[in-house]
Amino acid sequence: MTAGGAAPRERTAELAEALAAVRARIAAACAAAGRDEREITLIAVTKTFPASDVRLLAGLGLTEVGENRDQEARPKAAECADLPLTWHFVGRLQTNKARAVAGYADVVHSVDRSRLVSALSDAAVRGGRTLRCLVQVSLDEEEAAQGRGGAAPDAVPGLADEIAGAPGLRLGGVMAVAPLGADPVPAFTRLARIATEIRRNHPDARIVSAGMSGDLEQAIACGATHLRVGTALLGGRRAIVR
Repeated sequence: MTAGGAAPRERTAELAEALAAVRARIAAACAAAGRDEREITLIAVTKTFPASDVRLLAGLGLTEVGENRDQEARPKAAECADLPLTWHFVGRLQTNKARAVAGYADVVHSVDRSRLVSALSDAAVRGGRTLRCLVQVSLDEEEAAQGRGGAAPDAVPGLADEIAGAPGLRLGGVMAVAPLGADPVPAFTRLARIATEIRRNHPDARIVSAGMSGDLEQAIACGATHLRVGTALLGGRRAIVR
């Protein structure tokens, strides 16, 4: 059985329908913004959903997978190790979890402090891996108080330089979460400006990770390259059922 007790065939049909709907939204948003759909990478955030859903999504052609918590991501990645997946760690990352995350993640979206850069670099070198890292930018004064993480905008260039110079790490770009309950466009516009500034010194840092189920259209309009979509693809959060 798969998520929510659905049979694999039924769950595959659910996911296929949801994926088609999300891709249609992306296509419409790209058309409205005058962008090419091929510029957009869709990441399925599978938090609280089982590895069986990851397998079904991979069968549907979606192989970019995002996770928020190491204790859930690590066993799921191990269970799906036979699949050609790219694993994105998109949640707040504690320094003491850096070594574990560096063992399976390909991209870490939530780098927001120097200590974490050092910890990820050490872990990547020990594991013989190269991690692509994004600077998480705080676009909301209440963000830190809510525990959502992120570096202050004026700290982002220095942090980007640290990542670019750290062994085992590669600077990929920037990431942000739009402020809760507010129009996301001003935040995403500000993120786009910060991304442009970063690319002046780091031209290969082209990732702009922004946009989720409720605001992916606005993110695309503001230049997002990577979308982190959970609910619109997989449904409401639920306990993992294997």
